[in-house]
Amino acid sequence: MQPFKGGGDMILSVTFAKTTYNTIPHKFEAGTPPIAAAIGLGAAVDYVSSIGMDTIARHEIDLLEYATERINAMPGVRIIGTAEKKAAVLSFAIDGVHPHDVGTILNQDGIAIRTGHHCAQPVMQRFKVPATSRASFAFYNTMREVDALIAGIRNVQKVFA
Repeated sequence: MQPFKGGGDMILSVTFAKTTYNTIPHKFEAGTPPIAAAIGLGAAVDYVSSIGMDTIARHEIDLLEYATERINAMPGVRIIGTAEKKAAVLSFAIDGVHPHDVGTILNQDGIAIRTGHHCAQPVMQRFKVPATSRASFAFYNTMREVDALIAGIRNVQKVFA
């Protein structure tokens, strides 16, 4: 199989008469390796390590528990997916409001969520859920941001009341 790109470490030798390609996998790895990406990954690993994975995990669980409690207390909003020991991701549906509308209104308030089927169409079809709104929490999020999400959901409900 001939390589589709040329350059870098993918050749052993080049003359006007002949090109000899390197052995696999180098033959298909033309150009400069992603040096910036490797350096960035190293910096990210150092940063996360300085915080500590246990600290990050505890914070994300605290955010998820707080958001779950707040959303469960809201009339007309239901959480989709209530597994124990799940990641800090909260999918929800607001009665009478399509998730894409939820995402649009929250976006206007500066709140970023995902909407749609989240690559889970078979399970959504099984439970007759056309789409959901999904908030994802990470170590850089705060309880105030969860409160902003709750306020944003209330705003969505007012718009569609």
